[in-house]
Amino acid sequence: MAEYKLINPAKSHFAMEELIGRRAEKKILEDALTSKSPELIAVYGRRRVGKTFLIRSVYQKHLVFEFTGVHNAKMPEQLQNFSLALQTAMNSPAQLAVPANWTAAFYLLQNFLTPIVSRKRAVIFFDEFPWTNSPKSNFLKCFDHFWNTWASKYPNLTIVICGSAASWMIQKVVKSKGGLHNRVTILLPLAPFTLKEAEEYLKSRSINLRRYQILQLFMVMGGIPHYLSRVQRGESATVAIDRICFTKTGYLFEEFDKLYASLFDHSSNHITVVRFLSGTSKGLTRQEIIARSKLSSGGTVTNVLEELEQSGFITSSTPYGKTTKDAVFRLSDEFSLFYLKYMDSKKATGKGTWQTISKSASWTSWSGYAFEAICLKHKEQIKEGLGISGAVLDESIWRHVPGKGLPGAQIDLLIERNDNTINICEMKFSNEEYTINKNYAEDLERKRDVFVGATKTKKTIFLTMITTYGTVRNAYYNKLIQSELTMDSLFAS
Repeated sequence: MAEYKLINPAKSHFAMEELIGRRAEKKILEDALTSKSPELIAVYGRRRVGKTFLIRSVYQKHLVFEFTGVHNAKMPEQLQNFSLALQTAMNSPAQLAVPANWTAAFYLLQNFLTPIVSRKRAVIFFDEFPWTNSPKSNFLKCFDHFWNTWASKYPNLTIVICGSAASWMIQKVVKSKGGLHNRVTILLPLAPFTLKEAEEYLKSRSINLRRYQILQLFMVMGGIPHYLSRVQRGESATVAIDRICFTKTGYLFEEFDKLYASLFDHSSNHITVVRFLSGTSKGLTRQEIIARSKLSSGGTVTNVLEELEQSGFITSSTPYGKTTKDAVFRLSDEFSLFYLKYMDSKKATGKGTWQTISKSASWTSWSGYAFEAICLKHKEQIKEGLGISGAVLDESIWRHVPGKGLPGAQIDLLIERNDNTINICEMKFSNEEYTINKNYAEDLERKRDVFVGATKTKKTIFLTMITTYGTVRNAYYNKLIQSELTMDSLFAS
């Protein structure tokens, strides 16, 4: 067998930045390097969340082969790219022949890897794994065979397969009924940054913004590192959003359709559901989604909801005292929420657009909804801030349709504790201390009383405020509120 000088694909082609956050995920990947067994690691998460960067950062010293699938490419193009990736890994001056099929491709890879994994720990990385499985290519079947007949025999080998199409990764790999059934040794879903990680990331790029402005960025971009990387030093949140979202050269100007098309087959169904969810802050049940969207009540809606949730775009919550069949779905992807409210159909574009909108009553109203969504993603930080992490039995939403002599009411975050207590959390976004006025105080009392009356609970109810800068301690506060948190608690680790 010819001898080749090995190169590290990641080290040779990519200048690695500092890895921010991802402490738990990094430890899991590092532990796999000391395993006594071969590892097959499946990493999934939505587009631009930082999957590839995480894998290259942790494994750059051990990575001996890397291949990336191409979206909508046919098998000949995928095989040509595979041949070029193998040539790069071998550091061969001669161009390799393109394998005729994936059986031949994996045979070449096997021959290349055998002398390496016989003497040291090696990592091979298949990025955008679902995209490689082009129609009639038999790629997945051949990968099954490669793992089961060869790769699984080498304790020094770690294979990482990665994809943005989370539902495909789960259905075709994790829950496979074929050759990969129960073969994945580590399943690693990668979520967007938390507020704390977003803050650390921006600071690592010398972007020093106060937390209120980081919250504004998060409402638009969520914790997606690649989106946040577009913010420039010296820009306020308002200026950055204006440039990135509303100018024709802005990175997110045409991102929405690309995002869904790259993740889902028949993405128009997913966008239909997302549009309806974006129109209500209360969320919708499965039956309400079917009624509004006119999609099939059979497998179509079930599959779309499952795929959207697995990919991190929507979140389902079982209401307090109900079962999973009563689950309420909410759109939880910040960029989708923002796009459908302000960017859809290019309602307004050009420099200065966002600076005008951000001063409107529309933004004041919508930012409150967006802040609630962010709080719901930081429930662990809320529980820690309240000092009740060890006492929580359940977190849920609750809503009551008018009836039985009681008006309607909705609670977006209810924390039931094992000390006979329930926290009803109210979330308010404001550019200053929030003031409880008479009308809002009456609304709080009504909500609390309807909950007690409808559920017949005997537990103590604590009304809890979660705001940006705190709540003014007026008579209404003193009468109703038992505890409060500011946005600083959301930025906790």
